[in-house]
Amino acid sequence: MKKLMLLGGMRYLIPVIKKAHEMGIYVITCDYLPDNIAHKYSDEYCNVSIIDKEAVLNVAKKLKIDGIMSFACDPGVETAAYVAEKLNLPSSGSYQSVSILQNKAKFRKFLTENNFNVPTAKGYKNVEDALKDIDMFHWPVIVKPTDSAGSKGVKRVDNPDELRESINYALSYSNSNEFIIEDFLEKKGHSSDCESFSIDGELKFVSFSAQRFDETCDNPYTPASFSWPATISKEHQLELKNEIQRLLKLLNMKTSIYNIETRECNNGKAYIMECSPRGGGNRLAEMMKYCAGVDLITNSIKSALGEKIEEIVPSETDGYWAEIILHSNKTGIFDALWISKELENNIVEKDLWIQQGKEIGGFSGANEAIGTLVLKFNNDDEMQKVLENQSTYIKVIVK
Repeated sequence: MKKLMLLGGMRYLIPVIKKAHEMGIYVITCDYLPDNIAHKYSDEYCNVSIIDKEAVLNVAKKLKIDGIMSFACDPGVETAAYVAEKLNLPSSGSYQSVSILQNKAKFRKFLTENNFNVPTAKGYKNVEDALKDIDMFHWPVIVKPTDSAGSKGVKRVDNPDELRESINYALSYSNSNEFIIEDFLEKKGHSSDCESFSIDGELKFVSFSAQRFDETCDNPYTPASFSWPATISKEHQLELKNEIQRLLKLLNMKTSIYNIETRECNNGKAYIMECSPRGGGNRLAEMMKYCAGVDLITNSIKSALGEKIEEIVPSETDGYWAEIILHSNKTGIFDALWISKELENNIVEKDLWIQQGKEIGGFSGANEAIGTLVLKFNNDDEMQKVLENQSTYIKVIVK
């Protein structure tokens, strides 16, 4: 029986664990939070910090694993690449390449050096150094930790006087005490956050979504819903596919799933914002099974174990699909989830993670989600009507 080590323990790992078990694979989960829900489904749990590369390496050696993966868990991606390289296990790419993709400052620098479309951006470890560069940027700007996911620690800054406060906020979410400042890009339509897959460095599957946000929440940059097809033009989708392929070739990436964020902007350009060699959160790999009939979870498990992957046939998304990230826009005690009867025929799946009477947050990050709702519509007009008026059709009732 092959052994697969998964870094992290959040619920987005559960479908990976279940699929691995169907394939006859022994699953080990690791993090420093033994109460995380995914550990209840794995065969073995190891209490070790997933950002401690040497500690994870030592556990991996001891357990004689056959593969390692950090699926939908951004902090563990570099560690997985490090362990795979040290133990000569299958990996998405070299540790050096993965480190470039995972660090926002390194990634922006790499894009600039290789003539990709990229906003003015610079990474810092020192607040005072950043304040000296105020005139370098085209305001407004975005301030982010270089090493966090789920939109935690991200703020738009319109006034240079507010920069110091926003930097300190970003640093509070950074394990490396590093942050990045970059020009704020005005998007055209909706930005995209979706999954792709390469085999031996060849981009075999690429997808684009329409990502939406809830501006009434604590963090207006936390994704609140996704829909397919995307609003990015076909011309820019083709350009982005070619640029993603060029990026993978430059970094000598191998076989892997990727969570890729892209944006079409009012300046007439399209940008690769992020490209992480992992499955995304928010069940995006599962949505690709619904939308495009592509099983990225099985492929990810096989790639982590070095098993042969059947050819992936590129396909467009079929129909009009949406995934709503259930959340509250204020803190309180969860009472109920109300869904309009008008949506009864559109609901494909409802997955609620919270019980009545439990405390609920104000959606300051992706970790505050309380469930998901998968919907299918007959046409785009019907879908847009619901997504643009979500509070009319779906209410999270909080006391």
